[in-house]
Amino acid sequence: MARLMVGLPAALALTVLLLCVLVAIDDDATAAPGVPGVACAPAGASPTHVGPYGTEEMDNATLIVSVGTERGIPDQGIVVALMAAMTESNLRNLNHGDRDSLGLFQMRPSQGWGTPSQLTDPHYATNKFFDVLLTVPNWLGRSPGAAAQAVERSAFPDRYNKHEQLARQILGAVRGIACPTTATANQPDTRRVSLPTNPRAEAVINAALSQLDVPYAWAGGTAAGPSAGTGADRGVVGFDCSGLVLYAYAQIGVAVPHQTQAIWRMFQPAIRDPTDVQPGDLILLSSNGEPDGIHHIGIYMGNSRVIHAPESGDVVKVTTNIWASPFWSREFVGAVRPGVPR
Repeated sequence: MARLMVGLPAALALTVLLLCVLVAIDDDATAAPGVPGVACAPAGASPTHVGPYGTEEMDNATLIVSVGTERGIPDQGIVVALMAAMTESNLRNLNHGDRDSLGLFQMRPSQGWGTPSQLTDPHYATNKFFDVLLTVPNWLGRSPGAAAQAVERSAFPDRYNKHEQLARQILGAVRGIACPTTATANQPDTRRVSLPTNPRAEAVINAALSQLDVPYAWAGGTAAGPSAGTGADRGVVGFDCSGLVLYAYAQIGVAVPHQTQAIWRMFQPAIRDPTDVQPGDLILLSSNGEPDGIHHIGIYMGNSRVIHAPESGDVVKVTTNIWASPFWSREFVGAVRPGVPR
């Protein structure tokens, strides 16, 4: 396949991976049942078989997951690496490819990525991929496909996107995380807001509504969707309160910090009067009425409703009649409006 930037000077070659062999998976393979945006294994999947992949490919996938986990790479980064290897080599450790491309990620010795023996060592190649990914500015704020493209620099940048859901299923299978089996778990809610005069606020709210019933996970949530939590929620795939906000606003291209007090500081001036709060605004709660006591955030839907990720053991949900609630009215410290005009 054609490559970008052939003849790149050696000093710059170490900053990119060039497109190598693009081994396409049948489009139907990515249509396997599962939960969109969640790293979980659908019914019938196992650590040795997911979709079109058997033992050989899943052994390589397991290695990618293991290396990423050992290095403390967020699950989003592991998904990116899986997507890249799925696109470049079909999760096979190839000893051939376009020009001198080799291995899981089809890296080229001539571009300075390593020797042929190194690049056909899946452990070395995977570490090399993560090394480059971590140098990509704001890679966690990009979609997984865009992050993979930032590393690979493919002449066909859209090829990575179609493998995202299957990559999440593979990660779930390797981790032993099964997808929810209840009929309503993580399914988009049929209730959608319609805000003809403010389509950006409408998009934010509906993005959050699409994640109803996703579990709460401390530190969980990225611009691309749910992710593994930490601490008491280690192993839970979902959102914390600011992670849900980060995800929803990313859908309109607005970057929001993954921390409630940072959100408050970034989007001043605050809206202090509840009667001035509009759909799409972010409602913040404080334990002491001051910014340093802020501990929770939700997305206002209008009509005294808010969608939020409440706490460990709970799920993304809509809470109604908040202005009549002693808790919400007492803890309300103000609202902010990031990127949604009044």
